[in-house]
Amino acid sequence: MAHLRDLAQPLVSDARTSLPELMGAFSFALDLTEGQPEGHSLRACWIAMQTAMRLGAGAQDLRTIYYTAMLKDLGCSSNAARVAEVYLTDDRSFKHDFKLVGDGIGPALRFVFARTGRGTTIWRRGAAILNILRNGPRIVDDMIGARCTRGAEIARLLRFPEDVAQGIYSLDEHWDGSGRPAGLKEREVPLASRMALLGQIADVFLSSAGPDAARAEVARLSGSWLDPALCDAFLAVSGDSAFWEQLGDPALHDAVVSLLPEESVLLVDDQFLDDITAAFGQVIDAKSPFTSGHSQRVGDYAAIVGKAMGLDDAQLRSLRRAAMLHDVGKLGVSSQILEKPGKLEDDEWTLMRGHAERTAEILGRIAPMRDMADIAASHHERLDGRGYPLGLDESQLAIEARIITVCDFFDALTADRPYRAALSVDEAFAIMEKEAGKAIDPACLAILRQADIRIGLPAA
Repeated sequence: MAHLRDLAQPLVSDARTSLPELMGAFSFALDLTEGQPEGHSLRACWIAMQTAMRLGAGAQDLRTIYYTAMLKDLGCSSNAARVAEVYLTDDRSFKHDFKLVGDGIGPALRFVFARTGRGTTIWRRGAAILNILRNGPRIVDDMIGARCTRGAEIARLLRFPEDVAQGIYSLDEHWDGSGRPAGLKEREVPLASRMALLGQIADVFLSSAGPDAARAEVARLSGSWLDPALCDAFLAVSGDSAFWEQLGDPALHDAVVSLLPEESVLLVDDQFLDDITAAFGQVIDAKSPFTSGHSQRVGDYAAIVGKAMGLDDAQLRSLRRAAMLHDVGKLGVSSQILEKPGKLEDDEWTLMRGHAERTAEILGRIAPMRDMADIAASHHERLDGRGYPLGLDESQLAIEARIITVCDFFDALTADRPYRAALSVDEAFAIMEKEAGKAIDPACLAILRQADIRIGLPAA
């Protein structure tokens, strides 16, 4: 990651990409949310699609299965903070490890009691376990309901048809009717949901214990969680070593994209890319109850400042996208850290600082956003070189990076945070003035201060 571009050349990208390529690249952000190894969503999609093709699924079903499996975790950031709050643990590792527990109330309870409040005081742990004993079913219903509902809503924002939204909504339904949120049974569960759940389970066990474990777990869940016919097809198609070799191939992304040949040549236009950016901004903000609307507001503020500084329409569009996705790397930060009301410990601060580099990595995978990846990741750099992740100074920070930094700083100050209440606009600008010329660009701050931005502020 380097910021050595001439400051007189604002970013603008003319790179184009297809919808399968774009969703495949964004799926790496969803993997972060669930604490899954990089490429989990791609692998789950590949597994589901190979199984579906083995069964002779038609073109429309394949399209629905593809996007359902790829984007099955769209809503998962919405329950991250709640998981950390209820179980007093890191949401990402908890979610990852819980997927290895399998079916049965006994193993699930043993896992929950073993992991809840580990490392906290005996009193906090005891209170949390008592809460789970009293309210466990309702807690789980609420968490899964939030994930299902939000995932389906975001799928609609991404312009996917209702069958994809319903496929994502019903991911946690089971063949035997034991799932959530509606307790659907057998063929009441959408085909895409059944396929996506199989792909998820197979990859989770593949990543943790290898192909034999993946095949064994799918076989074990046949007839309970999973559709027996789908399990049979998966066991047949995965009996070939080439199946597993493809899943480990560095070119898997390209192989997955090629599974929808008709769509791989259809390019996403600028307006659709704007809508996709806004939708993923909502995925990012759902990670914490304190950041609702943050990405949208930072994008709006950045567009105001950028226009006043003379950026043209194409440059403003790129700037706004970068601003709305600047925190995508926070999907990989534990909610225990994001929601902590006190000062972060050194190891926690190191993890928090890492979100900027993850933002660059994720956006760097997306063709029309590569030019903005480093810009988006620079929102914690400072003019005096004391920022992070690279300690860049004034000579290395492009104007767009300076704009996003000022707008992010302002919105953070004027919104509630775990460690303080929201500041007024006047209080925020007073703090920012002290940092002008050291942390933030004085010209950007002056323009933001002159702008009429109070309407977009979060409610006090």
